[in-house]
Amino acid sequence: MQQLRTARDRLGSKMKTRQQSPPFGGTLTELMTVLVIIGILVAIAMPSYNRMLIRMQSKSAATEIASELRMARQLAMSRRERLRVRFDRVRQTITLERADAGGVLDIYRYAEKGIALDEPTGGSEVLFHPSGRSATATTIAIVDKEGKKIVLTVSLTGRVTLS
Repeated sequence: MQQLRTARDRLGSKMKTRQQSPPFGGTLTELMTVLVIIGILVAIAMPSYNRMLIRMQSKSAATEIASELRMARQLAMSRRERLRVRFDRVRQTITLERADAGGVLDIYRYAEKGIALDEPTGGSEVLFHPSGRSATATTIAIVDKEGKKIVLTVSLTGRVTLS
């Protein structure tokens, strides 16, 4: 019996000195905890991300509309003719056309941009003279899905500004 205990003690002491390697994977509970944390973070961040996306899209559309107006002014000066920019709120288009000879030069469609235009203060048309001046000063409010406005102004000198 004494020999059996001694053998067992020796075996036990050898087993205790043997080190086990650390586990390389995680348990299912740990994985689920990480997924829940990620889900909570996404749920918190999503509304902010959507608002930022809407703001960026409306700012981009406003910049494109301002570029259309600037292009119309430049073309009027380079062609030495009057050009008209017509705002069609029903079709959601902005049309650049020759004022005297007729003919459409460009059509910009903003229907898919997620914005709406308020009626321009100077009417539904902006006329650029060969000098680059505008016939009337006008202000155009660009409204995004959240109701926030970006104001685009065309001065009598033809300068186009965003604010």
